Amino acid sequence: MDKEKINDELTFKIIGCAMRVHSFLGNGFQEVIYQRALAIEMKKASIFFVRELEMAIYYDGEEIGGRRVDFLVENEVLVELKALKAIEDVHLAQGLNYLTAYKLDKGLLINFGSRSLEVKRLRHPFNKIPDAIPKK
Repeated sequence: MDKEKINDELTFKIIGCAMRVHSFLGNGFQEVIYQRALAIEMKKASIFFVRELEMAIYYDGEEIGGRRVDFLVENEVLVELKALKAIEDVHLAQGLNYLTAYKLDKGLLINFGSRSLEVKRLRHPFNKIPDAIPKK
């Protein structure tokens, strides 16, 4: 799993909006409540997004199904929300799979269900710098 950090203004703005939502609502609500509140905060911050966008999933060049992404922000950042006690490895793998399937470079996995807001920055697994190839 790629642990490379994503540092840019857009993801910081999104995280700031999520922090305001979590600070106001706390934990304990269903995911859809946080989704609606985050949409309000992002509108106030003048962040362009599409909510619950149906995106096709491809395999070997063929469409095999679809998935609704919680937010696609400014056509470049996938934002997946959770309302769980804690983010687990399966949720990180899901986020990385979505980046691959949707051909996006970066994403955020945001969990409102824990006492403190949990945020995981995701980078497309194929966009990391490859290690040097050892010589034979």
